[in-house]
Amino acid sequence: MNKIRKGDNVQVLSGEDKGKTGAVQYVYPKKERVVVAGINMMKKAQRRAPGQVRTQTGIIEREGAMHWSKVALVCPNCNKATRIGFQFTEDRAKYRVCKKCGNPIDKK
Repeated sequence: MNKIRKGDNVQVLSGEDKGKTGAVQYVYPKKERVVVAGINMMKKAQRRAPGQVRTQTGIIEREGAMHWSKVALVCPNCNKATRIGFQFTEDRAKYRVCKKCGNPIDKK
């Protein structure tokens, strides 16, 4: 089970965008990277693909992937960037817990 998942609200801990928050759009667990909306913006030169009429061309700006150790989950209960722990329910289902306030993050 990953500590950071798609849709989580995270805060950037280091780098050019330090302190900014955004929602996770993609998680790449094998590469240990995440893509956060509006963070780590990169410019890319895009050519028109042959046979496609409606592709965006020119210089486009999009989010780049960053290592997931550079982001921390923002707890929905206490609204602070926090580390994540795990606990189990009685039926052995695993869920995430905020290390600062101790409240469950996604318990069902």
